[in-house]
Amino acid sequence: MAIKILLSAKLGELRWTQADLARKTGIRPSTINEMYHELCERVNLDHLDRICEALNCELSEILVRIPDAHSLGKRHTRSTAKK
Repeated sequence: MAIKILLSAKLGELRWTQADLARKTGIRPSTINEMYHELCERVNLDHLDRICEALNCELSEILVRIPDAHSLGKRHTRSTAKK
């Protein structure tokens, strides 16, 4: 599984720069840059909220989950055996 940050595509679509987003959200430019280039391993939920608010978008427009190729055919089941 991989989580993709689509911030670069969204900013391009809106013709915004990273600096524009940093000014509108109050998030440090270096943090925006890490998200833009998908270099971050953790994301602050407040930052995501501020970005969605500034870009007038849903979270699903800037974050997506890509399942592993080998797990696409598998089903996750829970054991229902009684003891």
